[in-house]
Amino acid sequence: MHYDHYIVSFSGGKDSMACLLHLLELGVPRDRIELWHMLVDGREDGHFMDWPITESYCRAVAAHFGLPIYMSWKVGGFKRELLRSNEPTAPTKFERNDGTVSTIGGKGPNGTRGKFPQVSADLKVRWCSAYLKIDVCAKAIANQERFNGKRTVIVTGERGEESPGRAKYHTYEHDRYTHRPDGELARHVDRWRPVRDWPEAEVWAIMQRWKVRPHPAYQLGFGRVSCALCIFGNANQWASARLLVPRQFVHVARHEEASGYTIKRRGTVRELAEAGTPYDAINANRANRQLAMMVSTTTFTLPIPMDPWELPAGAYGEACGPT
Repeated sequence: MHYDHYIVSFSGGKDSMACLLHLLELGVPRDRIELWHMLVDGREDGHFMDWPITESYCRAVAAHFGLPIYMSWKVGGFKRELLRSNEPTAPTKFERNDGTVSTIGGKGPNGTRGKFPQVSADLKVRWCSAYLKIDVCAKAIANQERFNGKRTVIVTGERGEESPGRAKYHTYEHDRYTHRPDGELARHVDRWRPVRDWPEAEVWAIMQRWKVRPHPAYQLGFGRVSCALCIFGNANQWASARLLVPRQFVHVARHEEASGYTIKRRGTVRELAEAGTPYDAINANRANRQLAMMVSTTTFTLPIPMDPWELPAGAYGEACGPT
């Protein structure tokens, strides 16, 4: 199907990378493809939950393929939303294709958060996905005139192999947040999940064909790349994150203690990390030790082409994603 805009919701993880490479293999013109990355922690108060290296890695991927990449975020990110007390949710900022940054919202009803997102398929309680990703992306589309009267598709990397819930997602559907078929500001917006039925082996295979270097976290043993301190992480992932991004780990642990609410229903993140074992890949060799230092920085310095290409240590590992 023909679209004027192909927006790849690009996390830097393997599945969104597979979506991008699949578009290129299908022959979609590069001048219609753009990468969108949602900054979970925003830009105002440092990193709290996410990998500091991820934005730089995503920008390196975009530069390698000669594609534009646009960042969008909720002001103050995860931490501000977590600490929200009797006030509206924060405004949303997004980069436009003319190089400017727009600010939208921040004037809604007062509300109080106080609790970390919970491990659930329900986005009302797993609010990090709803508030910091889905809503941010929708606002960026709805408030840019260049999408009015055009055909746009949002390409996302959910795979059915990850969970029974994701296996039920539609491959194609109108985007319920931004599709607007009628009126003066009409815009056609679809959502496409091209890798929904792909096994993990096919994801790694397309990355190998294109010799694309995966996000450093995969090389350090993580089976899934979301936030460094993802609420779905298991004991080994939290133990590994404590080793790799120790300041962030301490900040999150202290917020648990101060609020009296934990991320997991059984125990604190300190207890979880104590129960786990950091991945062996972190200290496997000199190259990985250098990567372990890099993931806590904001500068990705490696080339995206990887030749010879190697399957990362985290492949087929502990995914620990949404249900």
